[in-house]
Amino acid sequence: AGVSEASVPGRRKKGLRGGSRRGCRSRRAAIIGVVLLGGALAACSSSSGASGASGPLGSTSGMPAPANVPITWLCRPGTAHDPCRSNLAATVVPAPGAASVSRAEPASKPDIDCFYVYPTVSTQPTVNADLTVDPQETAVAVDQASRFSQVCNVYAPMYRQLTQATVDGRVQATSLDRAVAYSGVLAAWQYYLAHFNHGRGVAFIGHSQGAELLIQLLKTQVDPDPVLRSRLVSAIVLGGNVTVPVGKRVGGTFAHIPACTDVNLPGCIIAYSSFDQVPPPNSHFGRVTSPSNGASGRSPTDQLQVLCVNPAAATGSRGSATPFSSGSSSAAGKAGTLIPYFPTGDVLRPTVTPLSKVIPLPTVTPVSKVTPVSKVTPVSKKVGTVSKKVPTVPTPWVTYPHLYRAQCLSQGGATWLQVDDISAPGDTRPVVRETLGPEWGLHLVDVNIALGNLVSDLQHQAGRYQG
Repeated sequence: AGVSEASVPGRRKKGLRGGSRRGCRSRRAAIIGVVLLGGALAACSSSSGASGASGPLGSTSGMPAPANVPITWLCRPGTAHDPCRSNLAATVVPAPGAASVSRAEPASKPDIDCFYVYPTVSTQPTVNADLTVDPQETAVAVDQASRFSQVCNVYAPMYRQLTQATVDGRVQATSLDRAVAYSGVLAAWQYYLAHFNHGRGVAFIGHSQGAELLIQLLKTQVDPDPVLRSRLVSAIVLGGNVTVPVGKRVGGTFAHIPACTDVNLPGCIIAYSSFDQVPPPNSHFGRVTSPSNGASGRSPTDQLQVLCVNPAAATGSRGSATPFSSGSSSAAGKAGTLIPYFPTGDVLRPTVTPLSKVIPLPTVTPVSKVTPVSKVTPVSKKVGTVSKKVPTVPTPWVTYPHLYRAQCLSQGGATWLQVDDISAPGDTRPVVRETLGPEWGLHLVDVNIALGNLVSDLQHQAGRYQG
C-alpha cells in the first residue's frame, strides 16, 4: 500500500509559486493508447494556442493550485516495500562468452531527489483511477524508476490518471477528468516542496502520460520561477513531444529550460521518442503536426521541431556533443551505444495483449551464481516486441551490451532517436521491434532501451549540480 497524506496544506513556503487563478479551458480531445510495460500513452487530436499547454489532459496550465487534494505516495524514502528501491541485480548477456551478474544498490544518502510520474497503467473501469496502489503501479515503478535510486531519493505520487478504459473507448474523458489527473501531480509536487525538498536539487522523470503531466508541471511551476529553476538537476521527459525552435536549445515548450547539449551537465532537458525507421507522416511522435503533440503548448509551425536529446551522446565521455537535431539535416547529433536494462518479469517483453488484461508483478528469482550463456534456457513462446528467443536469467534485470546504437535524426519534418540493431551475424540475443505499427515506433521501450544511459547521465548531472 502507498503512504497517504491527509491533504495539501493551504500555506506554502516563501518563494514557491502556485498556479494562476484562471479557469481550465475546456475542449474536446481524442484519447489513443498502447500497452506500455503495462502502461499506455494518452494523446490528443490537436494542440492549443501559445497561451497554455493542452494535450490529452486538456488545458490544465491555468488551473488554480489544488487545495485539500489527498496525497498517496507510491514511492517515498523511508517507507516499507518501496518499489523504487528494489533489487537491482542484473544479468549481463554479451554477444559471445559467458553471462555474468552485475550488482548495484540504491544510494544510502543521495544528494538529490527524483520526482517520478508513471505512465498510464491503471486497469480500473472508471475514467480516473483512484489512489489505490494496484500491482500495475508497483510494477511500472520497479521497471522505470527503481534504477534511478542509485542516484536520488525517488518520490513518486499516485495520481488519478486517465485509465486504460479511456484508451480503449469504454469510457469517455472530459476536460474535468483531465484536470483531475493533473491536479494530483501538482498537489503532490507542492506537498513535496513544502515538506521534503529543503532546497535540494530535483530531477523530474516521466514517460508517456507521465511525461505530459510533467511537461505541464515544468511549464507552469518551474520554468517561470528562477528559484525552482536553480534546483533543476534534470528533466527526463520521454514520449511527450517537447518542442524547440528549429536548431535552437530553448523556446517552444519552455521559455527558459534548455535542451541538454551535453548530457553530463545539469539544469536541462533530456527528451526523445525512439524509432527504428523514419517516423511516417501520421506518427504519434517526433512531429509537431502529430496528433500527440499536445504538450508542446503551441500550434504546429515550421519554426518548431520536436526535441531529441540522445541519452548516449556523451555517456562515458565529455565534449561538445550536439544531441538535439538541428534543422533539416538528415544526420544531426552524436551517435552512441545504448545501455538497455529490461526487467525480466515482463520485458521478456510485454506481449501485445488486450488493454484490459492485468499484467502481474514479475516473480523475482534470487541471484545465486553467475549463469553461463550455454546454460541459459530459452523461452519457447513467441514474445510480441522482440525478435529471436529470450533467455531465462536468474536476476530481476537483464542487460545486453553493444546491441543497440542511437542517434538523433531529422528528416522530412520529423525528429527522432534512431535506434539501430548493431548485433553481428550469429548473435542470438533478442532485439526490440515495432509491434504497433510505424506510427508508434519503439515507444514501448523508450525508457528501458536506454535506462543505463539515463541513470549514468543523471549521475554526472548530480555530480556537477551546485544548488
